[in-house]
Amino acid sequence: MGKAKKDKDIKTNAMRILDSKGINYEVNTYECDEFIDGIQIAQKLGQDCASSFKTLVTKGKSGGYFVFVIPVDKELDMKKAARSVGEKSVEMLHVRDINSVTGYIRGGCSPLGMKKLFPTVVDLSAREHDRIIISGGRLGSQILLSPSDLVNACGGSFSSIIYENSDI
Repeated sequence: MGKAKKDKDIKTNAMRILDSKGINYEVNTYECDEFIDGIQIAQKLGQDCASSFKTLVTKGKSGGYFVFVIPVDKELDMKKAARSVGEKSVEMLHVRDINSVTGYIRGGCSPLGMKKLFPTVVDLSAREHDRIIISGGRLGSQILLSPSDLVNACGGSFSSIIYENSDI
C-alpha cells in the first residue's frame, strides 16, 4: 500500500504525458535538495555527459518562448538556435521567470509538461544515443527515453544547435 502511494507521489507532468502517449521510459531518482548543474549530476551518478541533456528556455525577438534540449556539457549556439525556430534572435529566459513561464523550477525543468507546449528543438547529437537522460520534471528525478520518443512527445524537431569545437 505504501509503495503505490510513493510511486504516485513521484509521477510528474512529464511522466504523465509519456504515459498518456504510451511511450516507454525509465525513471531514475537521486537525492537532491537544491540546484546542482547537469555535469555534476552526471558525474555523481556515473552517467555520460554526452547522453545527459539539459533543458534551456529562451525568449525570441518576436516575444515567443522556445525550448532547447542539449547535452549538459555543451553550450547553446544562440544563432543556430534562433535559425532553428525561425527567429532573428533568442535570449536565455531569466532564472526568476522559469517558474512563471514553464511551471518548473531551475534544475527540474523538463522539455515535457510545461504550462504550455512551446516549440522544442533537440540537438542532433541526441540521435547518436539509443536513450538520453532528461529532467523528470523535479529536482532529483530523471527520465531515460529514446531521442525520437522525446521529439514525438513534445512535437519537437532535431537540429544542430550547440557550439561545435571549431565554432568557439
